[in-house]
Amino acid sequence: MVTDSSPERSSSRRDGPIALAIAAIVAATVAIGAMAPGAPHKPTASRDVFPDSDPTCAEWSDGCRACARTPDGPVCSTPGIACTAGQQECLRRTTP
Repeated sequence: MVTDSSPERSSSRRDGPIALAIAAIVAATVAIGAMAPGAPHKPTASRDVFPDSDPTCAEWSDGCRACARTPDGPVCSTPGIACTAGQQECLRRTTP
């Protein structure tokens, strides 16, 4: 009597349970990610209305963007891709 105990057959028997375990881990990870609360949303400095709240400030910055008051209205630079905005502060004031 010849038995077929080749390594190919024994590894193919383990593939099903391993694939099922991987699928269960992926499903659990996705479910946990969907149910976990996210960080509270806080407005970024770009939404602050700093020019309207302090008309004497001619230039201001949040560490990422630099803005200046022009005759046509406020003009701001584009922030860098990895910049984290900080507190806005006035860099230069005009005299009234």
